[in-house]
Amino acid sequence: MIDIGRVGLWTSLLDLHPTTRVKEVVAELESLGWPCLWRPETSGRDALVSAAVMLEATSTMRIATGIAQIHARHPLTSKAAQRTLHEAYGGRFLLGLGVSHAPMIENVRKLSYASPYTQMVEYLAAMAEAPFTAYAAPDEPTTVIAALGPRMLELARTAADGAHPYFSPVEHTAKARQILGEGKLLAPELMVAIDDDPDRARELAVEHMTRYLTLPNYVNNLLRQGFEESDVTGPSDRLIDAIVVCGTVDDVVRRVGEQHDAGADHVCVQVLTRKGVAQEAASIGEPGG
Repeated sequence: MIDIGRVGLWTSLLDLHPTTRVKEVVAELESLGWPCLWRPETSGRDALVSAAVMLEATSTMRIATGIAQIHARHPLTSKAAQRTLHEAYGGRFLLGLGVSHAPMIENVRKLSYASPYTQMVEYLAAMAEAPFTAYAAPDEPTTVIAALGPRMLELARTAADGAHPYFSPVEHTAKARQILGEGKLLAPELMVAIDDDPDRARELAVEHMTRYLTLPNYVNNLLRQGFEESDVTGPSDRLIDAIVVCGTVDDVVRRVGEQHDAGADHVCVQVLTRKGVAQEAASIGEPGG
């Protein structure tokens, strides 16, 4: 299984810059010692093509998709791309797959989102069975799936190499580890609003959280963790503090440690910015719109 280190970066902001600048940024991040960079897929750059660009611009950094949408490409195509990148770049590519959310699939891609769990089951099975006749690396590439609920986490255990939960508290990480067991990669995302002014940090946190709190997948997961409807509609201070680290770098380090203690192998830190709010709004779209 791929070694992505204990802490990495998760960002969608590179899509706001020319590809030449993206290459410079990932090379700089690599020189600073970051072992892994995660990128999403919504309505911006193709996640796998973008991963190839970043792998070409680096020599040691791992590049992960968090996540590539299964509705965006045929299972055979995903397997071919994964194995191509795995062999070409010395095992530095991690394929994260996910069902995404109804607004992005139904409204943007104009495809069915009727039974996402079943779609993921069938997709992983089809990938496993798909032929790949080109030259391949001797070892197997790593695949994780976006998993929040018990069934998807169980699927991450039985049909993938682990899970990449997003927008989830530390308590979810502990439960995810129980379901995954040992030997499976658990890489939760962690939002951070770094600011010495706690009120300003929380304001930024709320701006980012608001969009995600319109998506049933995330809301249902929070309700499973014991949050109330009133926490979600606020969002409440309790929910803000559970999802986003609002404070200093030391506060971030402490939360990362809590995630590791809860069972995370790797924590994907997403540094929130004002510019990122507009990027999320454009990529997620209006639910039901």
